[in-house]
Amino acid sequence: MLKIENLKKNYGNLEALKNINLDIEEGEFFGLLGPNGAGKTTLMNIIIGFLNSDSGKIIFNDKIISNHVNSSKKDIGYVPQEISLYQELSAEQNLKIFGKLFDLSGNFLKQKIDEVLDLVELKERKKDSVKDFSGGMKRRLNIAASLLHNPKLILCDEPTVGVDPQSRNAIFDLLLQLNSEGKTVIYTTHYMEEAERLCDRLAVIDHGEIRAIGNLTSLINLIDVKDKLRIIKNSDTEKFISDLKSFGEIYENENHYEVIPNKDYSKLSKLFTDLEKIGFPEEFVAIKKASLEDVFLNLTGRSLRD
Repeated sequence: MLKIENLKKNYGNLEALKNINLDIEEGEFFGLLGPNGAGKTTLMNIIIGFLNSDSGKIIFNDKIISNHVNSSKKDIGYVPQEISLYQELSAEQNLKIFGKLFDLSGNFLKQKIDEVLDLVELKERKKDSVKDFSGGMKRRLNIAASLLHNPKLILCDEPTVGVDPQSRNAIFDLLLQLNSEGKTVIYTTHYMEEAERLCDRLAVIDHGEIRAIGNLTSLINLIDVKDKLRIIKNSDTEKFISDLKSFGEIYENENHYEVIPNKDYSKLSKLFTDLEKIGFPEEFVAIKKASLEDVFLNLTGRSLRD
């Protein structure tokens, strides 16, 4: 459905995108995972034709997308990172404006407005001013605006920024429903739990480069260490920390330690046998399976939350 080939974008001396290559299939829920400033929004803006790339191309449904070609854009819905609504107008008035941008009018537009407001559970508030909406409601209305023209591809650029957990879950459920109905979704985030919960496949992007692509299992298989030990920090465990140095690398956190076993303890059964030999209280130990965060740190060497 969407193929990105050798895409590059510079802002002066800053290389925002470096030779990006992606191939996204119809019906996928595809994630772009990376910290702020990684290049996610720049890539989105090029896909929708708001920005031009310096080189490379984007092919959507066998047509090349450019800033001057709008035929493909009618099949693309965009949910921007920032709230893009007229605060003094009602939800209905906002959607009328966005609908007319896609040449929708008359009774058909009224019907589509009711449909999308019902979908995002805001139909009863359609006459209310957006300025009186909560952050989560505004986010959902932003999504509604992107759906009026029934796009095949929906681009979501960090659509849960600044919303409460209940609103975040409502947005997740909505996007998963749309995807189950056949919509292709591209979702940018720097939250690991969102990517793990939503996405069929992921691309890890940092400093404008794609570091890895795959589903969660294949990405985790890229790293050598699949399991860690998580040890609760208390008086019963702290006295053993010097002994644990022979087990592997130790990282201290506020409330716990993490031990990355060395090659001698590739079998966890041996590790727990040796913990028992030194008298370590095993009730304070848990196995932590490798996660998307571990993949990201392994690939980029820095936190997702930068």
